[in-house]
Amino acid sequence: MIDDAVGANDQPRSDASGWKQVVAKYQQSSVWRSGWQIVNSLAPYVALWYLMYLVQAISIWLALPLAVLAGAFLVRVFIIFHDCGHGSFFKSRKANDIVGTLAGIICFTPYYQWRWEHSLHHATSGDLDRRGTGDIWTLTVQEYLEASRWKRFAYRLARNPAVLFVVAPLFLFVIQQRFAFPRGGARERFSVHLTNVALLGMAAGLCWIFGWKVYLLLQLTVMMVAGSAGVWLFYVQHQFEGVYWQRREQWDYAQAALQGSSFYKLPRLLQWFSGNIGFHHIHHLSPRIPNYHLEKCHKAEPLFQTVKPVTLSTSMKSFAFRLWDEQRHKLVGFRALKAIRLERRSALIGTARHLGAKRPHFDPDLR
Repeated sequence: MIDDAVGANDQPRSDASGWKQVVAKYQQSSVWRSGWQIVNSLAPYVALWYLMYLVQAISIWLALPLAVLAGAFLVRVFIIFHDCGHGSFFKSRKANDIVGTLAGIICFTPYYQWRWEHSLHHATSGDLDRRGTGDIWTLTVQEYLEASRWKRFAYRLARNPAVLFVVAPLFLFVIQQRFAFPRGGARERFSVHLTNVALLGMAAGLCWIFGWKVYLLLQLTVMMVAGSAGVWLFYVQHQFEGVYWQRREQWDYAQAALQGSSFYKLPRLLQWFSGNIGFHHIHHLSPRIPNYHLEKCHKAEPLFQTVKPVTLSTSMKSFAFRLWDEQRHKLVGFRALKAIRLERRSALIGTARHLGAKRPHFDPDLR
């Protein structure tokens, strides 16, 4: 759990008494609201699969729009899975683990392994010295300039929108999640194997019902819609204009939550389908708050409302962000590299002239 993952050295260095009292009021889950969310998320998802079965006999083109809608409901199922992983969906840990495991199978994600990885994400978000687990690959400008040509090519490929939001989600949920992490424990490895066996049984049954070609087309469509939406949400939540990143010695938990996680202000319908996860600054401040209390918590404290929202239109700027510029403390695109190289070259020339050097040495990376 995130509460266990965040150590004593990672606690907020700022005065946290005010917001801690506010978030504590919203950390209590409601059995009725959690149960209703399961019904209004899972029941439509199952119903859509049944409708797909009925209409695919007429035409597969009638089933595909239903698969897209099923993908939207799968995002809501993932939010339930996500909250169970934080121990916030139910008061009972056992109930969270059971529902989380079952929802994880539907989402093609092993519950315990994901929970372990995601707790590390919460404990290190916004920390430049602890990148690499449960986050999107992000290099600093200096790291990119010092990287080999192969690493630069791989990074540019990984940050390409078509790869990041179409290919990567399918790879993540369909392939990568089938394997256990070397650093994971026995419980995490077991959850991967359990999920794989359950998925094999589910896929075999649906292939028998639909036929393997139709099932694969529909399942991949559902996963692509849900996965792409999920990766986009996660991306915008931590890669936006004005985002917070610091080195370990300056890193602050509260600042990383309120400034390093976005308030993604979505239209009501999209907010509903995404399970209020747009209030990500509140979620990172207190992962123990169930998704259905996040908006209330945001409105309860003036400090939270000072967080500048990212709207659907302004979030499009995030497409251009590729690197973290430590000198300017902001995300930049690859186009900014030319200006940065020229700046550094001018600085080197100025330094060389100041020292009276006749032939200043240029860094090969700045050519």
